[in-house]
Amino acid sequence: MPLDALCLSSLVGELNSALAGARIDKIYQPARDEVVLALRAPAAGNVRLLLSASPSRPRLQLTQLTRENPDTPPMFCMLLRKHLSGARLLETAQTPMERVVTLRFEALNELGDRVERCLVLEAISHRTNLLLLDGEGRILDCIRHVGLESADKCIVSGPDQTTAVRYRVLQPGMFYLLPPAVGKANPLTLEREGLERLLSAALEETRADRWLLDTLAGLSPLLCRELAYRAGGAVDITLEDLGPAGRSRLLDQLEELLQRILEARCTPTLLSLEGAPKDFTFLPITQYGEAASCREFPSFSTLLDCFYEEREHLERVRQKGQDLIRAVTRARDRTARKLGNQERELAATQDRERLRQMGDIVTSNLHTMERGMSRLRAVDFYDPEGQEIEIPLDPLLTPQQNAAKLYKEYNKAKKAEEMLTLQLEKGRRELDYLNSVLESIPLAEGERDLQEIRQELTDTGYLHRTSKARGREKRIASKPMEFRSSSGLRISVGKNNTQNDLLTCKQAFKSDIWFHTQKIHGSHVILWTEGEPPDLQSLEEAAQLAAWFSQARDSTRVPVDYTPVKYVKKPAGARPGMVVYTTYETAWVTPDGDLVKRLRANAKGTKQG
Repeated sequence: MPLDALCLSSLVGELNSALAGARIDKIYQPARDEVVLALRAPAAGNVRLLLSASPSRPRLQLTQLTRENPDTPPMFCMLLRKHLSGARLLETAQTPMERVVTLRFEALNELGDRVERCLVLEAISHRTNLLLLDGEGRILDCIRHVGLESADKCIVSGPDQTTAVRYRVLQPGMFYLLPPAVGKANPLTLEREGLERLLSAALEETRADRWLLDTLAGLSPLLCRELAYRAGGAVDITLEDLGPAGRSRLLDQLEELLQRILEARCTPTLLSLEGAPKDFTFLPITQYGEAASCREFPSFSTLLDCFYEEREHLERVRQKGQDLIRAVTRARDRTARKLGNQERELAATQDRERLRQMGDIVTSNLHTMERGMSRLRAVDFYDPEGQEIEIPLDPLLTPQQNAAKLYKEYNKAKKAEEMLTLQLEKGRRELDYLNSVLESIPLAEGERDLQEIRQELTDTGYLHRTSKARGREKRIASKPMEFRSSSGLRISVGKNNTQNDLLTCKQAFKSDIWFHTQKIHGSHVILWTEGEPPDLQSLEEAAQLAAWFSQARDSTRVPVDYTPVKYVKKPAGARPGMVVYTTYETAWVTPDGDLVKRLRANAKGTKQG
């Protein structure tokens, strides 16, 4: 995982300088394994400290990202508010070369006495946890309880130098024990001679990065590969291939890395591959060559916000909106199968004219036919060459009844074509609607947005409304995304079909400009012109937003139609989000994620101002 012990030590040093003497103002728990402390710090002002005990992204950092909180605070959040509201942060400390951070607070208890409380974050992937301890080290509560059956064994040293094995049970009332040591050497306390002895004892065929990872604590696989690459020119080079000179270079590179940590010369660096964030660390990475780009950040907190923003958002949507995704996907697949069957049935009706012709041939040959015939062989007078044709007959029917049967099948196929054409048109509209709902789910920024989509699916019959909720459920109304163009014009983007309808059909004025990707599922975008002709840059930026919040986000030269709102109409009985428009122009744009972030930051800055 990216946040190794060395990187964490740099982050802790950054937080110590920023949060010295900070007081807790408010406490939130937006997710089961995330806690946010709103702090007032003398140096940094009002800030938010995120402590994440998620197994996939454990960390602590200052964050600028807003997170939606549940209507009812979880029990762990209520306990934190009881013990830590108004508390003063005394120290942020890391257990040496471990991914364990302790935040020590001075708080007031129920009697008004000053007491010490600790928040311990264990940012270890297979045992992430967040614990609240009292002044004696006793656990008040934790996010993940660990019973005796799954407890780790710890070696505990007594005051008389004796050792004992204790089980690490994490339950309220138990004394807290640190996670068991991994049995690796601490590189910060080893001299050069000690490192050389460890290296000389390694097997020749061992890869250099694997030796670093297995021998020394606090190093991530990324750092071990980087050290091996800088020493020998390849990430998978072995100790044998390095030779004596290469091994010396390896230890030189390691000492230089450790010196960075000791002197606090760390540069928060984001590593991107093919334009997507891949990893992060505290020094430039060279092992990927030109295939990767390194971007430096002013602080680890801003780096972590950038690294985790999109993946956290998508993960929260997947977790909270899983029932919606399953329901809509199931309905979409069912509709697609139905359309496929109807298209095959419609294709079969294209031969209906031949049924009428065969009926005419049977009728013209009634005088030659007898009851009980199983086939009729006669001249096909519809064939330009006058070839004979063999027509299968039902021997249980009279010749007249066989002719009537062919005409009936012809009329049935003719009627089926009319009905199937209508059903296919209706089915395609339904499939477009369901695809638009699937596109809108990842745009949800919180539970309110997802609840609004649930309401929409319930109203359209794709989700069942429980009998208890009928007639008394509370309608949810969330807000669209807000942006501000470079020239200061407001731009709104709908996050779902309900918001699209509200923006386009209710809120926007006739002179405002409406944007939507051409024949591609996406959000409705409104450029609020305030009654004045918009500038070309604002039109371009609004078109960029329409392309970004659509199925064509990863494409280039996306066609975006735009027109005044007065030319956009909603047909009677149309599904939510479905409109028709005329008298439009088309802009061809390439979506730019950095521009989207900048325009959203413009909107936030305007609100704060």
